[in-house]
Amino acid sequence: MDAKVDRPLNELDATEIAGKIAAGETTCEAVVRDCIARIDARDGVVKAWVNFDHNLALEQARVLDRAATRGPLHGVPVGLKDTIDTFDMPTEMGSLIYRGYRPRSDASCVALLRRAGAIILGKTATCEFAGSAPPLTINPHNAAHTPGGSSSGSAAAVADCMVPAALGTQTGGSILRPSSFCGIFGYKPTFNTINTMGTWPAAASIDTIGWLARSIDDIEVLTTVLRGQVPQRPRELDSAPRIGVWRTDLWDTAQPETKAAVEEAANRLGKAGAAVRDIDLPGAFTGLHVVARAAIGFYERAACMAFAWDQKREMLSPQMCRYIENGQKISRNEYIAGLRRLDECRALLANVFDTFDVLLVPCVPGEAPKGLGATGDPSMQAIWTALHTPTMTLPTHRGPNNLPVGIQLVGQRYDDDRLFACARWVWQKIGAPELVGVARSQ
Repeated sequence: MDAKVDRPLNELDATEIAGKIAAGETTCEAVVRDCIARIDARDGVVKAWVNFDHNLALEQARVLDRAATRGPLHGVPVGLKDTIDTFDMPTEMGSLIYRGYRPRSDASCVALLRRAGAIILGKTATCEFAGSAPPLTINPHNAAHTPGGSSSGSAAAVADCMVPAALGTQTGGSILRPSSFCGIFGYKPTFNTINTMGTWPAAASIDTIGWLARSIDDIEVLTTVLRGQVPQRPRELDSAPRIGVWRTDLWDTAQPETKAAVEEAANRLGKAGAAVRDIDLPGAFTGLHVVARAAIGFYERAACMAFAWDQKREMLSPQMCRYIENGQKISRNEYIAGLRRLDECRALLANVFDTFDVLLVPCVPGEAPKGLGATGDPSMQAIWTALHTPTMTLPTHRGPNNLPVGIQLVGQRYDDDRLFACARWVWQKIGAPELVGVARSQ
């Protein structure tokens, strides 16, 4: 039944896989077998997966191959960050405390994926409780460098063609940073677009579930399913976008490769017809990454980790202990002041999008840092997570060590569809498909 394909099925995008299965050109089982082959060949080095059961993955595929009803994601394998509950495999949060923990139900996002016909391939490695203590995962482009975090395994698995797409979570920069470091597309939607029931909380007022994938079309289709909608043709812009370039107050901390990525992208997009203009945001935005991480992130983290701190402290990493200790030092008044500052900036930002369709901003300080003891600085992504805006990183550039460097596009809250359309336009003008993921022959 399988038609000959130019590439192994695991190298196809999610939309390509769904199309081939719907057309009868391949089967769900054949797709999963190619993913398994890639995992068997590479995960001993990459270490992207923490709970992966060959037999369970194949059984899901066989059931779908026999099914009469077919959803929009029929047969599409998906990876899940190991902070997202599944009833049929452990959810361990990257923590010794939860080793072998078996939830009794799926997270809502997982249930919706299954309803649409997706195959839950397995759980991907995460930093402890989606924090900063890294897993063993390496960057598939260079094993000496971090893949980023905390959605480390999701980024590495997608970049290495073990799975076409994976869910991650972002409280600071845990989707966009690893996506940029690993050379794939990362998308953090408007806050609360994807229901978080069944996902371990870090800071509930800003925690956001999102996607890591190898194409914008995949991200849009997968997101549509999790919004409870029927996938439609991708939206196209009626005219070239209006792009505001904000270098942020973190510009001086950026490495030359990040500065070059933003400047070159702005220049090329302007020449391609976009209305590109530099902007400065009001002083209230200065230092917002500190507010997001300290006044909000640490404070809320300390509360959600109360049981582990009181009962299992010896099983927490030094990094997590520092998080909790920092959060306990923040007063209620400081926390409320931080929330009010964010409210102020969200209101100010709404006016910016009267003039621009999307903002072009730096995504990461530079290439993935060398070493596996830390996952990189989240500051450039944390601003937008705290502001609840939809953001996407595009794998447009490389740095001096030939490692990926992404740019970041920011949209207005609740206007994610416009962000998708702008991102697609940008990618068509300056994207380099050969930069996405790793060399297929590895």
